Amino acid sequence: MDIKILLERFCDYLTSIKGYSKDTIRRYRYVVGNYCRMMKVLEINQVNDNNVQEMFYKGRTERNWSANTFIVHHKSLLVFFRWCMKQGYLDKNPIIEIEKPRLEKKLPTKLNKQTALKLLEIVYNYPYENNFLRYRNHAIFSTFIFTGLRKQELLNLKYMDVDIENLTIFVRQGKGNKDRIVPMSYTLAQTLKKYLDERRRMNKTNPEFFSSSRENMGFTDNGLKKLVDQVRLVSDMKFSVHKLRHTFATLMLEGGCDIYSLSKMMGHSDIKTTTIYLSASADLLRSQITKHPLNDLI
Repeated sequence: MDIKILLERFCDYLTSIKGYSKDTIRRYRYVVGNYCRMMKVLEINQVNDNNVQEMFYKGRTERNWSANTFIVHHKSLLVFFRWCMKQGYLDKNPIIEIEKPRLEKKLPTKLNKQTALKLLEIVYNYPYENNFLRYRNHAIFSTFIFTGLRKQELLNLKYMDVDIENLTIFVRQGKGNKDRIVPMSYTLAQTLKKYLDERRRMNKTNPEFFSSSRENMGFTDNGLKKLVDQVRLVSDMKFSVHKLRHTFATLMLEGGCDIYSLSKMMGHSDIKTTTIYLSASADLLRSQITKHPLNDLI
């Protein structure tokens, strides 16, 4: 059986039965396709312990895979081959015997308060060709920094999901297919209101909250990528959308937000994921060390 045909069936299963996101499906396509290309595997009966182990060995020694890349390939192939076994195309799962490297424990990178404010000022004051671009782009970056939304969550926002009057944003089917409500600050509400006023003036009627500037349609993934690249260039700052999410989390903790509330706002399924931000903020740690009871002895 052609392994590419099986991959398509597997992806259809993940989409229709498991309800996985497009990004997750894309990851499975990439990993299985990468294995087939590296090991020149065309048929499922060519899959064996030797060429699977060789792929991981080459990945680490020739392609300099990080531990995270190794683990992503390991996990994805494990699930795919397990499905192939259930369908009767494999007798055993060749991934089972392969050990995973220990994942590096790196602190999330983020912007500090001053840099985040500077970024928002640059986005707002850029010489755009019209006010719609100014208010929309400022609203996009403000939403990332003031709510910690993931990229796809922001792009998937609908007009009706943003309730400025009640200061809430409804995130539909975020990561893990979970809905959640994210509170909105008064500062963000004013920024979004300016954007909505300009959006109405431009007669944008598309259901997505953030609109394309030229078409009556939602802002696209490619459009956001170009915007981020443009802002990185003019600001001379190294950041990503995910770094803005980390920025939100650490600034919230520095401001006194409790870890449980932050976990809910971030959409983390396990509060342990949120606790890493406790170590990411030097300012927060410095503020806590002042509570040592012997500090008053000197």
